[in-house]
Amino acid sequence: MSANMFSRRALQLTQRRLSQSTGQEILASQRLNRPISPHLSIYKPQITWYGSALNRITGATLSGVIYAYGALYLVSPLFGWHLESASLAAAFASWPIIAKVLVKASVAFPFTYHSFNGLRHLVWDTGAAFTNKQVIYTGWTVVGLSVVSAIGLTFL
Repeated sequence: MSANMFSRRALQLTQRRLSQSTGQEILASQRLNRPISPHLSIYKPQITWYGSALNRITGATLSGVIYAYGALYLVSPLFGWHLESASLAAAFASWPIIAKVLVKASVAFPFTYHSFNGLRHLVWDTGAAFTNKQVIYTGWTVVGLSVVSAIGLTFL
């Protein structure tokens, strides 16, 4: 064995008093040498990322639309607006087919996605389907069911 392996090295430490400005300069130069934290762009996106974001977006969108409609329905008599079901159905019936399909699809997908993902969360609340493989599988299952059911609701 080498003799250097067991030798001790002594480091000499010194203390000196620094002014506040000198201390700030040293701190600033040390910060320049620190590694930059990794950004999200270096990570491989997962279905769980998109699923979580989409669940929040669809929930906020659906609740926002419901609150806005409720508020408008509440004040509609003050302004003479007709927001009752018969008036809305008649107005919707007069739209061109493409507009109806686009509106129905834009309402159907958020509704179905948020509903199916809510069921997925209820399954998780029981403690089931928590392995990585199951989470990925259920995530894609929710997407598939949402797309198929949204298409079905759109053309109903």
